[in-house]
Amino acid sequence: MMLKHIQIFDTTLRDGEQTPGVSLTADDKILVARQLDKLGVDTIEAGFPISSKGEKKSVKSIVDAGLNAKICGLARVNKTDIDACLDCNVDLVHVFIPTSDIQIQYTIEKNREEVLRLAVDAVEYVKGQGVDCLFSAMDATRTKVDYLIRVYQEVENAGADMINVPDTVGIMRPSAMKDFVKKIYDVVKIPIDVHCHNDFGLAVANSLAAVEAGASQVQVAVNSLGERAGNADLAETVMSLHSIHKLKTNIQTKYLVETSRLLERLSGIRIPPNTPIVGDNAFSHESGIHTHGILMRTDTFEPGVMTPEMVGHIRRIVAGKHAGKHAVKQMLNTAGLEPTDGQLAEIMKRIKDLGDKGKRVTDADLYTIAEVIMGEVAKGEQAIVLEEVSVMTGNKITPTASIKAVVHGKPKNVAQSGVGPVDAALGAVQTILGKDEKIKLRDFRIEAITGGSDALAEVIIGVEDEKGNIVTSRAAREDIVMASVEALVSAINRLMLRKR
Repeated sequence: MMLKHIQIFDTTLRDGEQTPGVSLTADDKILVARQLDKLGVDTIEAGFPISSKGEKKSVKSIVDAGLNAKICGLARVNKTDIDACLDCNVDLVHVFIPTSDIQIQYTIEKNREEVLRLAVDAVEYVKGQGVDCLFSAMDATRTKVDYLIRVYQEVENAGADMINVPDTVGIMRPSAMKDFVKKIYDVVKIPIDVHCHNDFGLAVANSLAAVEAGASQVQVAVNSLGERAGNADLAETVMSLHSIHKLKTNIQTKYLVETSRLLERLSGIRIPPNTPIVGDNAFSHESGIHTHGILMRTDTFEPGVMTPEMVGHIRRIVAGKHAGKHAVKQMLNTAGLEPTDGQLAEIMKRIKDLGDKGKRVTDADLYTIAEVIMGEVAKGEQAIVLEEVSVMTGNKITPTASIKAVVHGKPKNVAQSGVGPVDAALGAVQTILGKDEKIKLRDFRIEAITGGSDALAEVIIGVEDEKGNIVTSRAAREDIVMASVEALVSAINRLMLRKR
């Protein structure tokens, strides 16, 4: 029943922006739309034009951006909403109305016959304007099947180009979703689209089950953004379609991580490291058994049908209490350190001691331990040798940091402003390297080790180069600014040493 090619409908800019606490500017939305187009999504739901003047203007600007993807606008089943979409010259109008008894009674206070009439009238109006129409029966999975099928058949007769089956409150299980969509597929002749929510963590599974039942399009959002627990995740859905179901989409999967990180930055919603496909740990290995296997053959402890390169990621071997000597030796060799067997044994002991104390072992920790044991602390090879840091901040004063350092053997002084003293100081360190070194801040965390106003602060920083190599480092001081600067300088130096 499955088609060989599945359409991807992205709702990040509409349902995704309804994530509590997320609000994108007009410029942000254009940036996201261009990235989604680069990624290869078939349809971009740009927004809900009637909701505000700014939203309507944003949708119109995305339409005018000349993207390859179809641009869709959302509308309730009334002419005012639909006209707002048409004013934006969208390629597709997505009209919706609740069909479940609970929503008919409590959200729109209509009866079934009124809902049916409104749905048909809306579709006929859209089609009368010469525009494609997608019809959604909101809360479809809690709607009586006989009535739902009647609604879908009526809008099909009215000219709808596609119907959407939303699991609006995420209550379906995959086997039930497959049976449910199959019943609709058997009687409706136009393409079926699905929109699954993640309230029980089943949005991706339910979307895949719908595809197995004959759905030809799935609605997704980057990083699973959306109302409550969000929507079906774009990366997880696409890679499952490609790698497990052996189906095709137009998605250029090498841009999945890039797209995910863009939305992480713009939305402010952090990606947990254990997130499938795009998380920092998705292709990271610490356990000795796992890393030994990975070093021999990558598909021993990875799916094989999906590699980090396929999604724009990078494989990492991580030091820690579970690490094996083969992995640690390779990490050190990559950084230009070649310990003897005896030295490696001592390095392993100290790493495991740190892990047993509940400490995260960063890359810089590993290299420092190795250098001390090997007697090879090579300060002369550091890209940045910090000499002086000063910060000016206060009421009505823009926080500014000045850094004095020796960079690649040459003295340099830079000053940088920021939203706070830490931001200014970190910006100054990044600036002092110059434009040729494309190193960006990947992770930043502060943890208080002791209590009181003079608490010792531990700062953990991760940096990434243009090839996706990531190095983490830590520093601990009473002064958060100095701890942040030292951790960043250490991480950059380690990354530069690894590159050399």
